[in-house]
Amino acid sequence: MNEKALIIFARQPAPGEVKTRLVPPLSPAQASLLYHFMLADIINGTESLEGVDRVLFYTGGEGARGYFLDRFPGLPLYPQEGDDLGSRMEEAFSRVFAEGYRFAAIIGTDSPDLPVSFIDDAFRLLAGGKTEVVFGPAEDGGYYLLAMKRVHHELFHGISWGGGSVLRESLEKAGAMGLEVSELMMWGDVDTFEDLAGLAERAGGGCAPLTLRFIKDMGL
Repeated sequence: MNEKALIIFARQPAPGEVKTRLVPPLSPAQASLLYHFMLADIINGTESLEGVDRVLFYTGGEGARGYFLDRFPGLPLYPQEGDDLGSRMEEAFSRVFAEGYRFAAIIGTDSPDLPVSFIDDAFRLLAGGKTEVVFGPAEDGGYYLLAMKRVHHELFHGISWGGGSVLRESLEKAGAMGLEVSELMMWGDVDTFEDLAGLAERAGGGCAPLTLRFIKDMGL
């Protein structure tokens, strides 16, 4: 076991359950396929991380566990538990720290072209100094990454999850707690048709190849 854990939050791709803000112009089935490729790009891209154990936390309907076991064998797999995003992240962090990891970071699947160097930077900041919490700001006002040395429970409660003020509210909480915070470079995610265009414009160097191929094949 390494001392660093990367938590990956994922949902079982199912029509009508993922990327619903892209329907239309995509059909529910196409949106589900897009999510499948985004997830695969995240899993494949993070494989190059050195000294980091990846842990997949999933959610979905009947058959969800089988879906992830079939497609991503070898990754530790746990169901997400909690009533909202904050409580689910809190539980995931608590689990990996209880298993003995010294540092943990969490990402989702909305930024399939996220440079793995950003994840390395988050762990470097935690290990190298005063930083206690690292946020990766997303263009929509949320965050694409959260990393910490131990569970700061207050950061997972009283936040307007899903809104455009998630990062601001989280930073305010961290400040009120007296935590030393570092921020990574801002990055985009994929929730809307405009986000797809943004991904196609910025992605390169082999990042997110499956997602980009889907965009090209769909003529988007």
